[in-house]
Amino acid sequence: MNKQSLPVPDFFDASRVGEIWKVDYAARADQANDWARQHNLEPASVSKERISLLLVDVQNTFCIPDFELFVAGRSGRGAVEDNIRLCEFIYRNLARLSHITATLDTHQSQQIFHPMFFVDPAGKHPVPYTDIHAAEIRNGTWSFNPALAPNFQIAPEYGQQMMLHYADELERKGKYALTIWPYHAMLGGIGHALVPAVEEAIFFYSIARISQPDFEIKGSQPFTENYSVIGPEVLTGPMGEILGARNPKFIQHLQSVGRLYIAGQAKSHCVAWTVSDLLEDIQAADAALAKKVYLLEDCSSAVVVPGVVDHTDAASAAFARFAKAGMQIVKSTDPI
Repeated sequence: MNKQSLPVPDFFDASRVGEIWKVDYAARADQANDWARQHNLEPASVSKERISLLLVDVQNTFCIPDFELFVAGRSGRGAVEDNIRLCEFIYRNLARLSHITATLDTHQSQQIFHPMFFVDPAGKHPVPYTDIHAAEIRNGTWSFNPALAPNFQIAPEYGQQMMLHYADELERKGKYALTIWPYHAMLGGIGHALVPAVEEAIFFYSIARISQPDFEIKGSQPFTENYSVIGPEVLTGPMGEILGARNPKFIQHLQSVGRLYIAGQAKSHCVAWTVSDLLEDIQAADAALAKKVYLLEDCSSAVVVPGVVDHTDAASAAFARFAKAGMQIVKSTDPI
């Protein structure tokens, strides 16, 4: 098998990466089979080299301009530019990648980080990008929306207790404050789907290398945020009830491969917390595993909303911490 960098297929159109369109699966499958023959590609299963790619939340909701939570970065085109590079990375390295996993942030309307979960004394919901702190729950600035209590079979008072416990836990762990986000990544909606250009690249890879990608759902628990695919922000409620559980799949996968490349959105949130949780698991298992992790820094951008928030510096600090722990910070154009 030719393990040199491959050309990018002619059908890839960088100008359309920021758009929604239908992937022509039949045509791409035929082209992928031809590509495999032309470049002598073997099935990924027979490759002795184990190089895996983890794509974090490369979904329309985060990656298409004018969608709910477009990750613009400081350039204003962050996620679109990232995904052009990401698609090219997949195509160029088709012969060497042995596996691809894509995570899917997955939400419904009644979750702790969406506006309807809280009300002020006048019954109004918080606007997106509001940070809710424990002190504001204590003083009544924000309260659990009592109208939701029957849906979760709890008393409104206990809902309030859960919110306070949750905000306290975030502060105790030094995590981001409870952030109210625009309704996004809605299950069943177009925003939930992978970006067409990236989905097309994954599909093309799956046919050319006869390798079934994994798709990992995250973020569906109502009472906790789940930036990281490895685990939720808070694991238990005020009475010890389980809000969510950590997923050991990713440290196990890292132990089985030679390298794990990570990219996606947003660098400051779901990517950073996924890598942070992975690093915790690495340090608990074998600190040397960190050297297997390669972060594609030019295929991820931070959350930036001009005049509201800019998490670029926080993202950079997180990546510096990961590098200090032994992870490799690389670009998509670096040879693998």
